[in-house]
Amino acid sequence: MPKARQLTVSVTDRPGMLGEVASALGEKKVNIRAFTAWVEGGRGLIRVVVDKPATAKRAMASHGWETTEEDVLAVTLTDSPGSLGKVANKLGKAGVNIQQAYIGSAGAARRVNVYFGVSDLKAALKAAR
Repeated sequence: MPKARQLTVSVTDRPGMLGEVASALGEKKVNIRAFTAWVEGGRGLIRVVVDKPATAKRAMASHGWETTEEDVLAVTLTDSPGSLGKVANKLGKAGVNIQQAYIGSAGAARRVNVYFGVSDLKAALKAAR
């Protein structure tokens, strides 16, 4: 199973911020593969997987947006009932705690990528095979 680089961007919680972040990435020709966004503690937080993480990080920095990065497990699943349960059960049986998960396009018909932030990436990579 492959890994992906996930960026977490911290921005001001105000209308239009997701659009500004997405536009900043688009201006640098960075393609968003998946994202999730929420508000916590008065800040907007956006987790994003992109095709060019280093370029994305520089774009975020140029706008003054704080960005952290980490590796996550990337699993391509068929777009069918039960496929998420199958891989999530494998991770659980291996003792891997799923701390976050979201989906994005796998670029193929009837397939999706699921990105898992997990407690033990090495064990997750082995378990998800």
